[in-house]
Amino acid sequence: MISIENVSFGYSGEKGTLRDITLRIKDGECVLLCGESGCGKTTVTKLINGLIPHFTDGCSLAGKVSAEGLPVDETELYELAKRVGSVFQNPKSQFFNLDSDSELAFGLENQGADPAFIRTRLKETIQNLQLTSLQGRNIFSMSGGEKQLLAFASVYTMNPAVFVLDEPTANLDEDAVTRLGEQIRLLKRQGHTVIIAEHRLWFLSGLIDRAVFLKDGKIARSFTGAQFFSLPERERIGMGLRALTPSSGSLPSALPCGTAEGLSVEGLTCGFGREEPVFRSLSFSAVTGEVLAVCGKNGVGKTTLTRCLCGLTRERAGAVRLSGKLFNRKQRTRAAFCVMQDVNHQLFSDSVMGECLLADPDCTNARAEDVLNLFGLLLFRDKHPMALSGGQKQRLAVATAVLSGKELLIFDEPTSGLDYAHMMEVSSIIRKLAKEGRIVLIVTHDRELIHCACDRVLEL
Repeated sequence: MISIENVSFGYSGEKGTLRDITLRIKDGECVLLCGESGCGKTTVTKLINGLIPHFTDGCSLAGKVSAEGLPVDETELYELAKRVGSVFQNPKSQFFNLDSDSELAFGLENQGADPAFIRTRLKETIQNLQLTSLQGRNIFSMSGGEKQLLAFASVYTMNPAVFVLDEPTANLDEDAVTRLGEQIRLLKRQGHTVIIAEHRLWFLSGLIDRAVFLKDGKIARSFTGAQFFSLPERERIGMGLRALTPSSGSLPSALPCGTAEGLSVEGLTCGFGREEPVFRSLSFSAVTGEVLAVCGKNGVGKTTLTRCLCGLTRERAGAVRLSGKLFNRKQRTRAAFCVMQDVNHQLFSDSVMGECLLADPDCTNARAEDVLNLFGLLLFRDKHPMALSGGQKQRLAVATAVLSGKELLIFDEPTSGLDYAHMMEVSSIIRKLAKEGRIVLIVTHDRELIHCACDRVLEL
């Protein structure tokens, strides 16, 4: 049983992040926390796993929280972690090792489990979750989606009674999302309690027992699983929620290389060190006025392609041309701006406004305020970027791309952590950038975004 009674919470002395929340989750229940970015979903997960209040000194908290019969505020985190396992939105924040096998064993080793039991449990985890491809891997060579799967597996190995999943599909391709759904189904069969904070919803049909809708820090509505997935589309959109069914349809393929009015990639081969190339002889074009989606399964090389196009990774063969002219790595670095998959890597300032001014030193405060207002971030202009929610950070990174004025804009999973309204805003802005003459590529697994924002698809 998880019990949250009359809880109100505010970060760093603020008030209103959560307001008088009461929620009880029965043993073995699967509950979805949903709502617009910044509504308080992640904060509720932190109440359950103990990050609040154990790592939130100076914050305001009222009310009581208990998990598996333990008062969260009075229980040491190492004791709570035996019963409540967490998979965070950014999986890298919970890794402790360099290789996947050590990471899978780490939790049980840390608890002092018998080595024979650890080996048996690792075999069960690999078999039950079908993760043979992740064995014996360097974590830093994994794609974002593979890291997400490893993070889930490392928690599963410890076999906690409660699983707390915060945006678990953020970096997963459609096959991996479907597989995650099967893994959640497995947890339910095994009697685990599962709490999921998520924006991508379609894969949870038939899985959740309840959906809890939060708005402005309060529980606004609660549904059974059947009621939730029967919501009329207009009502669902009005609630700011993403699609409840998988997106369907197809777009034309990417143009062949050779364009003289945009980006031409000609026979590009890229890899790391002495390893096999990630991809070979890749050729395509992206023209101004159109938005090109770059798709493919986790680990196929999408992010490696973006790094190469931005000049961050050296190509082994091939050429990259902009407007018909050959561009070397340094020239591409000056011409391109990439919103990374993990936006924490590119937020440097101590304020949201400062982040905007870093993107373009000639940017005026008025111009920065206009763009922040466009992304619904103006109220947070003086806030530290790392104090924003995951979706707000994502929007801030896209805002800096808009302000950069660069010719080639690449967005790597730009809708990670975004609700319906903000996904549509980002989609509209990306289309506007293309019409203004920018070359725009979107690396994404999000079919809903592809059909809203893109004109062509490059499938790796």
